[in-house]
Amino acid sequence: MFHVIQYRPLRLITQASLSSMCFKLMLSRPIAFAQIWKSWFSSCSVAGNKNIILMGPPGAGKTTVGRIVGQKLDCPVIDIDDDVLETTWNMSVSEKLQDVGNEQFLEEEGKALLKFSASGSVISLTGSNPMHSAGMQHMKTNGIVVYLDVPTTVIMSRLKSMKVDRIVGQSPGVSLKDILQFRKQFYRRWYDIRVLCGGDTAEIVAEKVLDAVKRYQNSELETFISTRSSRSGRSMEKDSRKYFSDVVTEGLAPDGGLFVPERGLPKFTAGEWQSLIEATYIERAQVILESCIHPADIPASNMAEIIGTAYGENFTCSKIAPVRHLAGNQFLLELFHGPTASFKDFALQMVPHIFAYCIPRSCNYLVLVATSGDTGSAVLDGFSRLHDRDKQRIAVMNFFPEDGVSPIQKSQMLGCQKENAWSVGVKSDFDFCQTAIKQIFTNSDYTGFLTVEYGTALAAANSINWARLLPQIVYHASAYLDLVHQDIISFGSPVDVCIPTGNFGNILAALYAKMMGIPIRKCICASNENNILTDFIRTGVYDLRARKLIPTSSPAVDILKSSNLERYLHLIANEDGQLVTQLYNQLENQGHFQLRKDLLDKLQQDLVAGWCSEEDCLAAIHSVYSTTGYILDTHTAVAKVVADRLQDRTCPIIISSTAHYSKFAPAILRALRIAEINQNPLSQLHLLSSYSPLPPVHWGLLETLKKKGNEDHQVCAADMSMLMSHIETLIQNHFM
Repeated sequence: MFHVIQYRPLRLITQASLSSMCFKLMLSRPIAFAQIWKSWFSSCSVAGNKNIILMGPPGAGKTTVGRIVGQKLDCPVIDIDDDVLETTWNMSVSEKLQDVGNEQFLEEEGKALLKFSASGSVISLTGSNPMHSAGMQHMKTNGIVVYLDVPTTVIMSRLKSMKVDRIVGQSPGVSLKDILQFRKQFYRRWYDIRVLCGGDTAEIVAEKVLDAVKRYQNSELETFISTRSSRSGRSMEKDSRKYFSDVVTEGLAPDGGLFVPERGLPKFTAGEWQSLIEATYIERAQVILESCIHPADIPASNMAEIIGTAYGENFTCSKIAPVRHLAGNQFLLELFHGPTASFKDFALQMVPHIFAYCIPRSCNYLVLVATSGDTGSAVLDGFSRLHDRDKQRIAVMNFFPEDGVSPIQKSQMLGCQKENAWSVGVKSDFDFCQTAIKQIFTNSDYTGFLTVEYGTALAAANSINWARLLPQIVYHASAYLDLVHQDIISFGSPVDVCIPTGNFGNILAALYAKMMGIPIRKCICASNENNILTDFIRTGVYDLRARKLIPTSSPAVDILKSSNLERYLHLIANEDGQLVTQLYNQLENQGHFQLRKDLLDKLQQDLVAGWCSEEDCLAAIHSVYSTTGYILDTHTAVAKVVADRLQDRTCPIIISSTAHYSKFAPAILRALRIAEINQNPLSQLHLLSSYSPLPPVHWGLLETLKKKGNEDHQVCAADMSMLMSHIETLIQNHFM
């Protein structure tokens, strides 16, 4: 058995075991990270030390990076190739491979790993070690596995310059590229931490490894705050820190604000973004979400499973969120290929599984959601796809304006009802439904009663929940990378985005993608006749007085109170929670507020806005179909009209196509100037299909409408006590 005895051990420890003096030093003094590590190691016990295990394809630089990391930490460095395999076999690795062949080589390599033992060391694996399950399991018992993720094109170039023409698994008819792609599944299975390498030097990669391990060990640094919390209050609340798992389950902050990460979002370098150009959508999602969610909340392997479940088979397009050229410099980001035909599927095929993973097993949860149309069916569908064991402890209640959604949207919501997912129509508008849910969450007497009486806690699935926003960042970043991949632009060239906006969540996700390093120049906010956001962005005045909601053919943006705007205001106000509280108290009590000029100037650096009438919306649908054969839905048409007016044509503009036109068939048929419209939703879709449109009628919507689902639903008055009564009834029926 191989055992390394060291003079100065590496100790990877949890934050809880650090002395408070060391912790304060790390937070308050700008000392190089490697120096801090050395100060930890010199005072640590030899017992229980973990290894840093570097894993990646041949040519990833594991050996060189390992030496640099070991040097910075002043600890032993072990290269499995040189120090273990060749010593054991008494021959070179290439000679052994030639001698025994691929399969036997992997077995012999695995046996050597099983006999190997070390602690407090930096270990560089071979490119094929991860293909031996028992060997890797043995290594992980005393190590943190760091995956050096280098793009395949870079690896191919490096191996060519190194004159490497054969690796384990290669045989006649199998290319080197195919082998590298095949191996990725094994790397993804075993790593704890991923480090994006791109074309970085070994020195830079080594620093990234140290930073990544530091982050891995210090989950306590990734906390969340309320948009309404004061800076002085935060320092007094160290014992009530909120982590990702907490904000997923709680949804709304206790003070009525929204949760945001205290240290903001991570920023990728240009090289790191470029390393994702060749990646699939699922691969991009994994990388971005890993950077935003600490592995202590969701480990990488579980994250991969959640993303694979969400996007693997539920989307009709293999590209998940394809970018299609429309005309001129305009491109459509198609966000309707999910099971319920809207952009809400991107979050709501994933969030239920995140939620089920994060919540404690000791309590039942009722998820409340308010919808202006698309969210309802997406929530119901997403939570109905949970494992049966999770359905028993998680139920969903969806409130929607009974007369404020399209007939197809209502049929879809009712058709998506399952044993743990139900809808209630409310005789009011979306703003009432959303405000009611916020009031229920902040009513501690009522939520406490539900917990004590029924053992049930409440949670939110609207975009007030932080977990809803993260998957939306992915598709905005992915759209830009797709334009680079298609050679439309080179990386670094700016784009504008135009997004139909109601609750401000989708456009906020684009702003977050910009903060993370995607070169978005302007975010164009597109409103319909409910143009309160357009007025606000232009003037800095948010004024609900004398405004009444106008029902339109784009109901997802028929919103006057934009919840996620609060997160953006908190951001541009430099996290001044007291100011945000003041603004929203004024909005609640007086119906309006006005931004200071300096904040309005900041806002207008990011955002421009316009609005579209009903007449212009339908005219745009007709015009685009006449010239291209492509049918826009009503929300996308709103964005198209605004983009035409506000773009300066100096760069590409990506228009978010947020829903499939099938959901709004009556409006589409009117726009196409079809005189006789059958009132049956299924007949309307068949009529649209007869035009052989692009894209085709949405299959999932057709299937839902064909089913004789549970069309029954409760309808209640716009009364808080009535809503709370419905909540108690559902809890009694499902959980008791």
